[in-house]
Amino acid sequence: MTEKLEIVNERLLPAEPTAVFNAVADPKTLALWWGPHGFTNRIDEFDFRVGGDWRVTMTASDGTDFANRWTFHEIEPAKRLVAHHHEPMHVFTLEMTFEEAEQGTRLTWRMMFEPTDENRELQKFIHAANEQNFERLEQVLLEAEG
Repeated sequence: MTEKLEIVNERLLPAEPTAVFNAVADPKTLALWWGPHGFTNRIDEFDFRVGGDWRVTMTASDGTDFANRWTFHEIEPAKRLVAHHHEPMHVFTLEMTFEEAEQGTRLTWRMMFEPTDENRELQKFIHAANEQNFERLEQVLLEAEG
């Protein structure tokens, strides 16, 4: 078996694990923060259960649409979520863990790819994009606290 290429990001977020998990589990909230800076989202399908599909069209600031398809594999509310990204381009598994921390929630985001040359080239870009995702999520959480 081939070792997976892993890209790991983590962030301490200023909200309880349930609130952070709900920002993923609620498609209206998810659409507000998903993706790097400059992207907007249209969620076309969101069947939030094990085996359910999630289809989201991400639109870049230049107007380019990227239709993404996911399948949820594991859902443990406020603890863990595992989903498989089928398309476009990057096929990977995303594992999110939500750990209670003294000042909120430690969100760990582990992406597992096949170790191809193309995926290795994208590794730094994807890590930076994930950090932008976290920044957008943190802003949504802060606004919700209000």
